[in-house]
Amino acid sequence: MQSEMAKDTMAPEKSPLEILRESKSSIEEIVARMLSIKKQGDPKSENRELLTQMFLNFINLRQANRAILMEEERVKTETELAKSPMDFTALQLHNLTYEKSHYFKATRSSREFKSKYPNIDLISEQDFFRDAPEAIKSQTLSNDSSHDLMLKRLNFELHQRKEVCKLRAELEQRKKCLLEANAERNKFLSSLPLHLKSLKKASLPVQNQLSLPSPKKLKYHDLAELLPPPLYVLYSKFMAQKEAFEENIDIEVSGSLKDAQSYARQQAEQNPESSHDDDDRKRRRKRPKKESSDEAGLYGVHPLKLVLHIYDDETPDPKSHKLVMLMFEYLLKFNVVCVGVEESHDGSEKNILCNLFPDDAGLEPPHQSTKLILGDDYAFDERRTSRPYKWAQHLAGIEVLPEMSPFLTGKDTQNSDTASVSDHYSVQTVLRRIRSQRKG
Repeated sequence: MQSEMAKDTMAPEKSPLEILRESKSSIEEIVARMLSIKKQGDPKSENRELLTQMFLNFINLRQANRAILMEEERVKTETELAKSPMDFTALQLHNLTYEKSHYFKATRSSREFKSKYPNIDLISEQDFFRDAPEAIKSQTLSNDSSHDLMLKRLNFELHQRKEVCKLRAELEQRKKCLLEANAERNKFLSSLPLHLKSLKKASLPVQNQLSLPSPKKLKYHDLAELLPPPLYVLYSKFMAQKEAFEENIDIEVSGSLKDAQSYARQQAEQNPESSHDDDDRKRRRKRPKKESSDEAGLYGVHPLKLVLHIYDDETPDPKSHKLVMLMFEYLLKFNVVCVGVEESHDGSEKNILCNLFPDDAGLEPPHQSTKLILGDDYAFDERRTSRPYKWAQHLAGIEVLPEMSPFLTGKDTQNSDTASVSDHYSVQTVLRRIRSQRKG
């Protein structure tokens, strides 16, 4: 008995799984035995012993099941304990992989980087050793000599760029100050015309006291230099009449200064005193000008005109009552001076200039050349308010030859016809007749 117990103690312990299998097979055998007893009709005394064995096997099953569950819990605990360091190691591996990919990406982007200024290279080693300050050259940034030199060159490059940024900021500040100063000067210049105007107005009494010419008069004198010769003669005669006899008139020069200067340049280019080559070039230039004059029509006028203001000479304040305003213009193609009443649309029967002198309605061209240009029907255009009166040609210094010689008409050249024409067509006579026609 003791030897059997010793063998049982010496035998290895069975695993819960083996106990589970043995208990299962034993229960199956007991159940099969009980079924065979019931079928064969054997005595049931044996069933009690079989039930006892079955209960024992059930107890073994529960013990094996408990052992299996405890083993499962132990294995789960060991697994959890072993999983923590493994998860930590996996996390470290993931971080290292991410850092590796980041470094590879940064390295690739740095190698593929294209600067906005690709032609600007890093400062050379010779320039670095020559220009770099000692504070940068004396640093030790890496154990590798080539890498250390590269880092020092980059630091020196950064130092230079910072200095350039400082200089740019100073220049921007200086630019801002200059712009503010320019703004102040522009503000002063924009207000300068008002100051000059007020100064000019304040200096008028001094100019009148010193008998100085007014700026307006000087302006008209400058414009008069661009007048054609007939209008210039008219301007000089009216100005002389006003200054010599204190005539109550005002004479102005109106028109486009730019067009007058352009016309004067064209006339200067057509000067016949130039060389033959210049003549050929000017002939080529004349063709389009002739076409342009034809397009402008027969009644093309000079850009500048004379405006004559005639005042009443009987009132105490003559400038307060303006009788009439005449406009003198020069027809370029006809070489005549035309005059008309400004802002007047009256017909010929109410026009004071048509009845100023006998047989001078302004419809008959004064020149033979003008008649030839106009053709068979050489009457002047009646729709024009400005007409070439004979007295206007005489005042402008345009000599009009008669169609027939005085010897053929029986008139003596030594008589007073010339004197009478000069008297009738004088400035004083014309002004007197205009005033009388206007008042009448």
